[in-house]
Amino acid sequence: MTAGAQGNTEATPSEPVRDRFNSPGHAAARFVAQRGLLKPLVWSLTSVTVLGRSRLKGVKGGFVVVANHSSHLDTPLIFGSLPRRLARYLAAGAAADYFFDVWWRRGLTALFFNAFPVQREGKTRRSISAKSLLLRGVPLLVFPEGTRSKDGTFGPFKPGAAALAASCGVPCIPTALIGVHIAHPRGTNWPKSGRLPVGVVFGDPMTAKPGESAVDFTERIRHEIERLRAEHSASILGQPTPERGVQQ
Repeated sequence: MTAGAQGNTEATPSEPVRDRFNSPGHAAARFVAQRGLLKPLVWSLTSVTVLGRSRLKGVKGGFVVVANHSSHLDTPLIFGSLPRRLARYLAAGAAADYFFDVWWRRGLTALFFNAFPVQREGKTRRSISAKSLLLRGVPLLVFPEGTRSKDGTFGPFKPGAAALAASCGVPCIPTALIGVHIAHPRGTNWPKSGRLPVGVVFGDPMTAKPGESAVDFTERIRHEIERLRAEHSASILGQPTPERGVQQ
């Protein structure tokens, strides 16, 4: 072996993993799908109010968006309401037994929502680790209830999202979705007519306190989402006003 060949075998710093989750090319395709197709459709079918974007100015790198869940509109509303810089690589957790069971649903959820599979039935088999994504700086969207509410009431929040954020040292963004279960109830195929009002309210980023358990952190996040929903429901679901649709 020549000296030159020996030099080529020296260890070099590993390059960051590039795949569909953090590829600029895939992000550009998602931008077209999300902002050129999906957002105009959802915003045309509902009357959307977005509040709290100013609270996210200091957020960068990895984070976990934690929201209540009652409709198939929830995910596109959050993606369309986040500032573009935060939504660019956002990856949504999606039920593996539904969204990843057939090729066309798997492809569409990957295209529109950068989705990764979440096992809902206690199964351990998975092809992608949420923690590995977060450690690579890929932000996540998680619905800790695990399934959609039938009437908008909150179900139990599972502690996985809070534990994940705490273990990776990243913040959670509490996000309240308002009126979405009315505009597009669970079990229906399409939003109701009439552009019913819905709201997306972002809270201040939250981090785990020293020594705080995942269960306690989860409860703090849930209480904050409940507070945001209670505080803004009346104004968002009331009579249309000139401020409807303004993003703050």
